[in-house]
Amino acid sequence: MKNPRTIRAWAVAFWLAIWQLGSVILNRDSLLPLLVSPVQVLVRVAQLSVTTDFWASICFSLLRIATGFFLAAGLGILLAMLSARFHQVKDILAPVVLAVKTIPVASFIILVLILFSSRSLAALISFLMVLPIIYTNVLAGIEAADRQLLEMAEVFLIPVGRRIRYIYLPQVMPFFRSGCMVALGLCWKSGIAAEVIGTPSGSIGEHLQQAKIYLDMPDLFAWTLVIVLVSLAFEKTVLALLSWTAKRLERM
Repeated sequence: MKNPRTIRAWAVAFWLAIWQLGSVILNRDSLLPLLVSPVQVLVRVAQLSVTTDFWASICFSLLRIATGFFLAAGLGILLAMLSARFHQVKDILAPVVLAVKTIPVASFIILVLILFSSRSLAALISFLMVLPIIYTNVLAGIEAADRQLLEMAEVFLIPVGRRIRYIYLPQVMPFFRSGCMVALGLCWKSGIAAEVIGTPSGSIGEHLQQAKIYLDMPDLFAWTLVIVLVSLAFEKTVLALLSWTAKRLERM
Protein backbone atom coordinates (compact mmCIF):
# COMPACT_ATOMS: atom_id res chain seq x y z
CA MET A 1 0.00 0.00 0.00
CA LYS A 2 1.34 3.40 -1.00
CA ASN A 3 2.16 5.98 1.64
CA PRO A 4 -0.42 8.79 1.31
CA ARG A 5 2.25 11.31 2.37
CA THR A 6 4.60 10.36 -0.48
CA ILE A 7 5.40 13.27 -2.81
CA ARG A 8 5.96 12.35 -6.45
CA ALA A 9 9.00 13.75 -8.26
CA TRP A 10 6.94 14.63 -11.32
CA ALA A 11 4.54 16.66 -9.17
CA VAL A 12 7.44 18.64 -7.72
CA ALA A 13 8.84 19.19 -11.23
CA PHE A 14 5.42 20.39 -12.43
CA TRP A 15 5.13 23.06 -9.73
CA LEU A 16 8.74 24.13 -10.20
CA ALA A 17 7.97 24.66 -13.89
CA ILE A 18 4.90 26.73 -12.97
CA TRP A 19 7.04 28.73 -10.57
CA GLN A 20 9.69 29.35 -13.25
CA LEU A 21 7.07 30.40 -15.80
CA GLY A 22 5.36 32.70 -13.30
CA SER A 23 8.64 34.41 -12.41
CA VAL A 24 9.35 35.09 -16.09
CA ILE A 25 5.86 36.51 -16.75
CA LEU A 26 5.65 38.66 -13.62
CA ASN A 27 9.14 40.09 -13.91
CA ARG A 28 9.13 40.75 -17.66
CA ASP A 29 7.82 44.34 -17.46
CA SER A 30 8.62 45.11 -13.82
CA LEU A 31 11.51 47.14 -12.44
CA LEU A 32 11.31 45.23 -9.16
CA PRO A 33 11.56 41.41 -9.30
CA LEU A 34 8.39 40.27 -7.55
CA LEU A 35 8.96 36.55 -7.96
CA VAL A 36 12.41 35.00 -8.21
CA SER A 37 12.96 31.82 -10.17
CA PRO A 38 13.82 28.44 -8.60
CA VAL A 39 17.33 28.71 -10.08
CA GLN A 40 17.88 32.09 -8.42
CA VAL A 41 16.73 30.69 -5.08
CA LEU A 42 19.07 27.69 -5.29
CA VAL A 43 21.97 29.94 -6.27
CA ARG A 44 21.28 32.22 -3.31
CA VAL A 45 21.07 29.25 -0.92
CA ALA A 46 24.41 28.03 -2.26
CA GLN A 47 25.91 31.48 -1.68
CA LEU A 48 24.57 31.63 1.87
CA SER A 49 25.65 28.09 2.72
CA VAL A 50 29.36 28.96 2.56
CA THR A 51 29.02 31.63 5.28
CA THR A 52 29.39 31.05 9.01
CA ASP A 53 26.39 33.28 9.75
CA PHE A 54 24.12 30.97 7.72
CA TRP A 55 24.87 27.88 9.80
CA ALA A 56 24.93 29.84 13.05
CA SER A 57 21.40 31.11 12.34
CA ILE A 58 20.15 27.59 11.55
CA CYS A 59 21.67 26.24 14.79
CA PHE A 60 20.20 29.17 16.76
CA SER A 61 16.64 28.56 15.57
CA LEU A 62 16.89 24.75 15.49
CA LEU A 63 18.16 24.56 19.08
CA ARG A 64 15.36 26.72 20.45
CA ILE A 65 12.51 25.19 18.45
CA ALA A 66 13.72 21.65 19.18
CA THR A 67 14.01 22.51 22.88
CA GLY A 68 10.44 23.78 22.93
CA PHE A 69 9.20 20.66 21.13
CA PHE A 70 10.94 18.10 23.36
CA LEU A 71 10.02 19.90 26.58
CA ALA A 72 6.38 20.07 25.46
CA ALA A 73 6.42 16.40 24.45
CA GLY A 74 7.82 15.32 27.81
CA LEU A 75 5.46 17.47 29.86
CA GLY A 76 2.50 16.52 27.64
CA ILE A 77 3.10 12.82 28.29
CA LEU A 78 3.46 13.41 32.03
CA LEU A 79 0.29 15.51 32.28
CA ALA A 80 -1.65 12.98 30.17
CA MET A 81 -0.62 10.19 32.54
CA LEU A 82 -1.68 12.25 35.56
CA SER A 83 -4.99 13.18 33.91
CA ALA A 84 -5.72 9.55 33.12
CA ARG A 85 -4.98 8.57 36.71
CA PHE A 86 -6.66 11.51 38.48
CA HIS A 87 -9.78 13.02 36.94
CA GLN A 88 -9.27 16.18 39.03
CA VAL A 89 -6.07 16.90 37.11
CA LYS A 90 -7.92 16.44 33.81
CA ASP A 91 -10.66 18.84 34.95
CA ILE A 92 -8.13 21.46 36.07
CA LEU A 93 -6.15 21.28 32.81
CA ALA A 94 -9.18 21.31 30.48
CA PRO A 95 -9.68 25.14 30.47
CA VAL A 96 -5.95 25.78 30.07
CA VAL A 97 -5.63 23.37 27.15
CA LEU A 98 -8.69 24.87 25.48
CA ALA A 99 -7.31 28.40 25.93
CA VAL A 100 -3.91 27.51 24.47
CA LYS A 101 -5.55 25.80 21.48
CA THR A 102 -7.89 28.72 20.69
CA ILE A 103 -5.86 31.87 21.47
CA PRO A 104 -4.05 33.17 18.33
CA VAL A 105 -0.31 32.58 18.14
CA ALA A 106 0.30 36.33 17.66
CA SER A 107 -1.28 37.04 21.06
CA PHE A 108 1.06 34.59 22.77
CA ILE A 109 4.06 36.04 20.94
CA ILE A 110 3.27 39.59 22.11
CA LEU A 111 2.63 38.42 25.67
CA VAL A 112 5.85 36.42 25.82
CA LEU A 113 7.80 39.36 24.35
CA ILE A 114 6.56 41.54 27.21
CA LEU A 115 7.53 39.03 29.88
CA PHE A 116 10.67 37.37 28.50
CA SER A 117 13.71 37.97 26.30
CA SER A 118 13.26 37.64 22.54
CA ARG A 119 16.12 35.10 22.45
CA SER A 120 13.95 32.52 24.22
CA LEU A 121 10.80 33.48 22.31
CA ALA A 122 10.88 30.66 19.72
CA ALA A 123 11.35 27.98 22.39
CA LEU A 124 8.46 29.27 24.51
CA ILE A 125 6.06 29.65 21.59
CA SER A 126 6.93 26.22 20.17
CA PHE A 127 6.42 24.76 23.64
CA LEU A 128 2.96 26.37 23.98
CA MET A 129 1.82 25.22 20.54
CA VAL A 130 3.03 21.62 20.91
CA LEU A 131 1.94 20.93 24.50
CA PRO A 132 -1.86 20.69 23.98
CA ILE A 133 -1.45 18.50 20.88
CA ILE A 134 0.78 15.95 22.61
CA TYR A 135 -1.30 16.07 25.79
CA THR A 136 -4.65 15.43 24.09
CA ASN A 137 -3.29 12.71 21.79
CA VAL A 138 -1.50 10.78 24.53
CA LEU A 139 -4.50 11.09 26.85
CA ALA A 140 -6.77 9.77 24.08
CA GLY A 141 -4.38 6.82 23.60
CA ILE A 142 -4.37 5.98 27.31
CA GLU A 143 -8.16 6.20 27.52
CA ALA A 144 -8.46 3.95 24.45
CA ALA A 145 -6.48 1.14 26.09
CA ASP A 146 -8.17 -2.26 26.07
CA ARG A 147 -10.15 -2.46 29.33
CA GLN A 148 -10.35 -6.24 29.21
CA LEU A 149 -6.56 -6.51 29.10
CA LEU A 150 -6.29 -4.08 31.99
CA GLU A 151 -8.80 -6.10 34.03
CA MET A 152 -6.89 -9.28 33.29
CA ALA A 153 -3.64 -7.60 34.38
CA GLU A 154 -5.39 -6.55 37.59
CA VAL A 155 -6.63 -10.06 38.28
CA PHE A 156 -3.21 -11.66 37.71
CA LEU A 157 -1.43 -8.93 39.71
CA ILE A 158 0.83 -7.97 36.82
CA PRO A 159 3.29 -5.23 37.92
CA VAL A 160 2.66 -1.66 36.79
CA GLY A 161 5.86 -1.59 34.76
CA ARG A 162 4.79 -4.58 32.69
CA ARG A 163 1.32 -3.11 32.18
CA ILE A 164 2.81 0.08 30.81
CA ARG A 165 5.20 -1.81 28.56
CA TYR A 166 2.86 -4.47 27.16
CA ILE A 167 -0.58 -2.81 27.31
CA TYR A 168 -0.29 0.96 27.35
CA LEU A 169 2.74 1.55 25.11
CA PRO A 170 1.42 -0.39 22.08
CA GLN A 171 -1.92 1.44 22.44
CA VAL A 172 -0.51 4.92 23.03
CA MET A 173 2.38 4.93 20.53
CA PRO A 174 0.18 5.42 17.39
CA PHE A 175 -1.60 8.33 19.10
CA PHE A 176 1.71 9.86 20.19
CA ARG A 177 3.21 9.49 16.71
CA SER A 178 0.13 11.07 15.15
CA GLY A 179 0.39 13.98 17.57
CA CYS A 180 4.08 14.41 16.80
CA MET A 181 3.41 14.53 13.05
CA VAL A 182 1.05 17.46 13.58
CA ALA A 183 3.13 19.18 16.26
CA LEU A 184 6.43 18.99 14.36
CA GLY A 185 5.16 21.18 11.55
CA LEU A 186 3.31 23.53 13.86
CA CYS A 187 6.29 24.12 16.15
CA TRP A 188 8.38 25.32 13.20
CA LYS A 189 5.66 27.56 11.81
CA SER A 190 4.96 29.16 15.18
CA GLY A 191 8.63 29.30 16.19
CA ILE A 192 9.74 31.08 13.02
CA ALA A 193 6.73 33.41 13.19
CA ALA A 194 7.80 34.32 16.72
CA GLU A 195 11.33 35.06 15.50
CA VAL A 196 10.05 37.26 12.68
CA ILE A 197 8.07 39.35 15.17
CA GLY A 198 10.64 39.35 17.97
CA THR A 199 13.68 39.43 15.59
CA PRO A 200 16.22 37.94 18.03
CA SER A 201 19.74 38.58 16.79
CA GLY A 202 21.26 35.67 14.87
CA SER A 203 17.98 33.85 14.13
CA ILE A 204 16.40 32.75 10.88
CA GLY A 205 13.47 35.03 11.67
CA GLU A 206 15.80 38.03 11.74
CA HIS A 207 17.00 37.25 8.21
CA LEU A 208 13.40 36.95 6.99
CA GLN A 209 12.53 40.29 8.58
CA GLN A 210 15.54 41.97 6.98
CA ALA A 211 14.66 40.50 3.59
CA LYS A 212 11.16 41.95 3.94
CA ILE A 213 12.39 45.40 4.96
CA TYR A 214 14.87 45.65 2.09
CA LEU A 215 12.59 43.88 -0.43
CA ASP A 216 15.34 41.31 -0.97
CA MET A 217 13.26 38.67 -2.72
CA PRO A 218 16.09 36.16 -3.38
CA ASP A 219 16.96 36.15 0.33
CA LEU A 220 13.30 35.86 1.33
CA PHE A 221 12.74 32.81 -0.87
CA ALA A 222 16.12 31.31 0.01
CA TRP A 223 15.53 31.45 3.77
CA THR A 224 11.99 30.13 3.28
CA LEU A 225 13.42 27.14 1.43
CA VAL A 226 15.96 26.64 4.22
CA ILE A 227 13.15 26.61 6.80
CA VAL A 228 11.27 23.97 4.81
CA LEU A 229 14.34 21.75 4.43
CA VAL A 230 15.44 22.03 8.07
CA SER A 231 11.91 21.41 9.39
CA LEU A 232 11.53 18.37 7.13
CA ALA A 233 14.89 16.99 8.27
CA PHE A 234 13.90 17.57 11.91
CA GLU A 235 10.54 15.86 11.37
CA LYS A 236 12.09 12.84 9.63
CA THR A 237 14.69 12.50 12.39
CA VAL A 238 12.15 12.58 15.22
CA LEU A 239 9.76 10.17 13.49
CA ALA A 240 12.64 7.80 12.67
CA LEU A 241 13.66 7.92 16.34
CA LEU A 242 10.10 7.06 17.37
CA SER A 243 10.00 4.12 14.93
CA TRP A 244 13.35 2.85 16.20
CA THR A 245 12.16 3.12 19.81
CA ALA A 246 8.93 1.27 19.02
CA LYS A 247 10.86 -1.57 17.35
CA ARG A 248 13.25 -1.85 20.29
CA LEU A 249 10.34 -2.08 22.69
CA GLU A 250 8.76 -4.86 20.61
CA ARG A 251 11.98 -6.90 20.72
CA MET A 252 12.46 -6.52 24.47
